[in-house]
Amino acid sequence: MGLLPVADALAKVIAGVLPLGSEEVPLRAARGRVLAAPITALRTQPGFNASALDGYAVRAHDAVVGAVLDLIGEAAAGHGFAGRVGPGQAVRIFTGAPVPEGADAVVIQENTTRDGNRVTVEGSTKPGQHIRGRGLDFAEGIEALAAGTVIGPRDLALAAAMNHPRLPARRRPKVAILATGDELVLPVDAVGQDQIVTSNSFAIAALVEAEGGEVLDLGIASDEFHALEAAIRRARSEKADILVTIGGASVGDHDLIQTALTREGMTLGFWKIAMRPGKPLLHGRLGGMHILGLPGNPVSAVVCGILFLVPLLRTLLGRTATVLDRRKATLAIDWPANDLREDYLRARFVLDASASVTKVAPLAWQDSSLVSVMQHADCLVIRPPYAPAAQVGDECEIIDLTAAGY
Repeated sequence: MGLLPVADALAKVIAGVLPLGSEEVPLRAARGRVLAAPITALRTQPGFNASALDGYAVRAHDAVVGAVLDLIGEAAAGHGFAGRVGPGQAVRIFTGAPVPEGADAVVIQENTTRDGNRVTVEGSTKPGQHIRGRGLDFAEGIEALAAGTVIGPRDLALAAAMNHPRLPARRRPKVAILATGDELVLPVDAVGQDQIVTSNSFAIAALVEAEGGEVLDLGIASDEFHALEAAIRRARSEKADILVTIGGASVGDHDLIQTALTREGMTLGFWKIAMRPGKPLLHGRLGGMHILGLPGNPVSAVVCGILFLVPLLRTLLGRTATVLDRRKATLAIDWPANDLREDYLRARFVLDASASVTKVAPLAWQDSSLVSVMQHADCLVIRPPYAPAAQVGDECEIIDLTAAGY
């Protein structure tokens, strides 16, 4: 099987994937969830003409400068005035209170002088002044939040104002994560001379949770078929939507994950793509479970997670935008020509207040095992296959990791 282009690989990963089902969640639990259906207003806001400031509700025609009006009552928020404002009359009114019948303006208190039940107007007044009209914010029945919206604090405020105590949200995708390799230990374990501390599973789990998924941690499986197959069966028994394996997907004698998955019934989608880092990426289906076999090198695993796992999660959640945004930048250093693989270079932003576009500098060390380099990267610079040597000032395309919160 030859090397598959990145775009073709992504198309295969999300082909035919349908959004998961929905569930009703209370507002307090809805932050970060994805709306499964549009939200329409169940009420009009404000539901009445409301005063925008403290002052006096009047008839604008009567409230000329120097006019003396009779005070006939008071309106406060939640406690309206039941009567009607007639000629030469005023009602004391406070912010948020309903404007009483007959009144069509509010004179702010700074533009009046009060003497007992008599109010003298000292500033000009026009119809509608300092009144928030009924429905100024929104009207009953309007669609305010679209399906696929990732619910944030402002969305929650709007949904609550529209009188929605619960919201329809997509079910969280359950992602089983399995690290593989005899050499791996957890951070809490003693590290032997021939061992390394696993880091990939923590990064991938954080990526899943940042995108609204639920993690099922399968731990570390040794390079033995019985251990790998037991973990795969557990993922299926716990109804994982996605199984992410890390490591063991290459061509070495101890890279057993593809065989183990095949023995369990996986239909292989593809294996190996024209990408650096991340060549030995594996994709398939095992019944209803999506399979992504990520490379074992830490940078490869994270980059493949960003490029393939994130779009798969977003598709399952019914998001409208499934891939991370790409934008233009210019190179701040020269870079050599590329080979047949699409390159994703770890890079830093170069601060230049005078520049009209973002400047980026790929980091000197691009080895896919270097966790510290990945941590220092602000973005990924995308170099197409067979791209010629680039010079300072040449345009490039980037994925902004800081904007994505990664």
